[in-house]
Amino acid sequence: MRKIISLICLLLPALAFAAQPDDAPQLRSDAPDKHIVVKGDTLWDISAKFFKDPWKWQYIWGMNKDAIKDPHWIYPGDVIYLDRVNGTLRIGLPPSSSAVAPGSLNVIRLSPRAREGYSSHDAVPTIPADVIAPFLSQPLIVENGALNDAPTLIGAREGRVMLGFGDIGFVKGLPSDKGNSWQLFRPGKSLVDPDTQEVLGVEAVYLGRAEATAFAEVSTVAITESIQEIGVGDRLIAPSGDAVSSYMPHAPESNIAASIISVYGGVSQAGQNTVITLNKGKRDGLDVGHVLALYRKGEIAKHDGKEYTLPDERYGLIFVFRVFDKLSYALVMQTRLPVQLLDRAQTP
Repeated sequence: MRKIISLICLLLPALAFAAQPDDAPQLRSDAPDKHIVVKGDTLWDISAKFFKDPWKWQYIWGMNKDAIKDPHWIYPGDVIYLDRVNGTLRIGLPPSSSAVAPGSLNVIRLSPRAREGYSSHDAVPTIPADVIAPFLSQPLIVENGALNDAPTLIGAREGRVMLGFGDIGFVKGLPSDKGNSWQLFRPGKSLVDPDTQEVLGVEAVYLGRAEATAFAEVSTVAITESIQEIGVGDRLIAPSGDAVSSYMPHAPESNIAASIISVYGGVSQAGQNTVITLNKGKRDGLDVGHVLALYRKGEIAKHDGKEYTLPDERYGLIFVFRVFDKLSYALVMQTRLPVQLLDRAQTP
């Protein structure tokens, strides 16, 4: 009997480990026991303090996909505790608080408190909301040729060709059934698939906003925001209404391999919290919230007169936050190398 009990005790840790899901996140070796939430934290950042794979939400927070879609449940001042037994995070009470006898340990006792002064706007976001905000409210990528038929700024008073905040402009082809608020764009570079050479879309340059004050064959608009100088020939697009404010990170259900074809700002390299464009979109199975791993193609090494291709190197993670039909925007969440054009992003 003693041998049987000893064998059971020996096998219990192995059985517990085997019961964990294969894709459950791994704890960091330097994971703290708790973290006090401060303004500026994100759910990704908090999870990354404890786990190597901060995007594996359903395990880290012990919640299912539906429950975690609403991020308004963590606020500055909350205490996040790590439950090392279950490999999850929890808010408010340390994992062992119910089993600890009073006075046996230095236990911090927390009681419910009113959130005076807090609203959903104070809640910790999933990812840096201020970084992606402009990419949610503005189209920025349009179908090839879509701007050709868009309403066009054709002039201004006193023969002016450049307009700014407060100026009045005149537009042809402005429909009256899409509201008074409009965004101004200038056609930018065409985005071409590096593999098929298909033109996937046009990267439109956001210029500002305008308010229609009179509709006619030639309509009148007032410039209400000017990011850059607005000129004759620039196009107007109705604001997009499909922006999403909360995100649940998850891996694609299928194997997706995309290429980085543009870095916002016209540069050739990107770092953390930079927005990049992928050559895959809805038609390829990408969705908002998908997490992809970044890979750098293996270099060519020469040895004894022969050439060898080194293995591809995984070096970071990106988070897809806006998806078009043929293209997607993603935010660089983690990287230990500069993200370069034509680097690969694929299902982790």
